[in-house]
Amino acid sequence: MSKKGRIALLTVFIILLIDQVLKIWIKTNMVIGQEYKILGNWFIIHFTENPGMAFGMEFWGEHGKLVLSLFRIVAISAIGWFIARLIKDNVSTTLVICMSMIFAGAMGNIIDSAIYGLVFNESFFQVAQFMPEGGGYASFLHGKVVDMLYFPIIRGQYPDWSFLGSKANSAFIFFRPVFNIADSAITMGVIWLILFQKQFFNEIDKVFKKKVLD
Repeated sequence: MSKKGRIALLTVFIILLIDQVLKIWIKTNMVIGQEYKILGNWFIIHFTENPGMAFGMEFWGEHGKLVLSLFRIVAISAIGWFIARLIKDNVSTTLVICMSMIFAGAMGNIIDSAIYGLVFNESFFQVAQFMPEGGGYASFLHGKVVDMLYFPIIRGQYPDWSFLGSKANSAFIFFRPVFNIADSAITMGVIWLILFQKQFFNEIDKVFKKKVLD
């Protein structure tokens, strides 16, 4: 295996290890809604579960969850093939790491969706058990993604004259979403792509031109 191939595998392994160890600890030590303040009121470990896409969105119930999980598997397979192609064509190590972060993040969340429902029971009002006697809380590919990182850095109220200020709950929080290590890896990988897009897309363009010529 090439050096860049080893770097890609190491990147994926480290992200998946940290992501899954933290998720399993959260799942087996906390109940839904429980939290620990790490750095005052702006860095909190807050246990929640995401049943669907980003920010807890859901589409078409159980069938939507299955479609989403299958889509993620197809996307992960495509990204894995693309990384292998980039390594074969000897692109920059930075691009390989960037794509490996996105791959690892997507893989981390699909593990939750595919397996957690089978091996854990529910976390509502109880700490979940691993391999419970009565079975897990969901079937294959219908599990929920564990989220825990919460950074409510800025808190306030929307002005009374604004549309949001007229609501019963007019509290303003930045950053409101709760996420996990896998989400962070995907986000950092995408940001990295955007920041160095000119360099990266020139390399990717050369790879595809070479593929056409081959």
